Amino acid sequence: MSFYTSLNGLKNAQTDLNVISHNIANSETNGFKKSRTEFSDIVAGSAFTNPKLIQGIGATVTSISQNFAQGAVEQTGSALDLAVNGDGFFTTVSSVTGETFYTRNGAFSLDGAGNVQDGSDNILQVFPTDTAGNVTGTTLTNALVPATNAAGKQFAGLTVGENGNVTASYADGSNVVVGKVALASFIAPTGLKQEGSSNWTSTGISGTATYGQPASGQYGGLLSGALERSNVDIAEELVGLITAQRNFQANAKAIDTATQISQTVINLRS
Repeated sequence: MSFYTSLNGLKNAQTDLNVISHNIANSETNGFKKSRTEFSDIVAGSAFTNPKLIQGIGATVTSISQNFAQGAVEQTGSALDLAVNGDGFFTTVSSVTGETFYTRNGAFSLDGAGNVQDGSDNILQVFPTDTAGNVTGTTLTNALVPATNAAGKQFAGLTVGENGNVTASYADGSNVVVGKVALASFIAPTGLKQEGSSNWTSTGISGTATYGQPASGQYGGLLSGALERSNVDIAEELVGLITAQRNFQANAKAIDTATQISQTVINLRS
């Protein structure tokens, strides 16, 4: 029995090492959220077992939990680099598959068609507005910047306000609001499914997204010209790495000890 108990311990330590290694590898990934491994003990017994004689048979991985604490904000100076100062996720939709993603990585740019996108063909979603910035509907739409305004003047620049207004400037000096950035929130964000590239998708555990305007209610404001960095603390992860390594070594030693005991019993002579 001790062999299997310690073997479980080795597997659990390996899982812990994998999670910590993933955190460390993404310490410079914008919008990344660290995870931690949670364990629980396992015991074997029945309704007729004396509770004073119930044996533990190791541990199991209960969950790999995500930590959505805000990361440090770095100033970049680029107008389409956005950071959420508080709660909320940017929403993007893949122009290829139509799948909806949620992210804290606000490194956006304009493509040739005028879409505000993340570089992976995922287009930022906004509330529709009139040219003054008043929201005209609750159905999200693509953030699309026209190449010319109503007067036929060429596009000159783009800014995003703290309230989420995406404002396009044109050669004649006019400014037109083309949408308001929509922020998503979830009743259980730790239930979001990781998709890579600092993207998440909703699940039955996370619940469906509810949307709101930046700098209102529970939703944080937007910082333009800034990006949210990873929330990984390298010092904390290195300590965890040492702990997981020691845990692995201790379980390996327990297997070695059990092997020696078994060998001693086998070698007994009557």
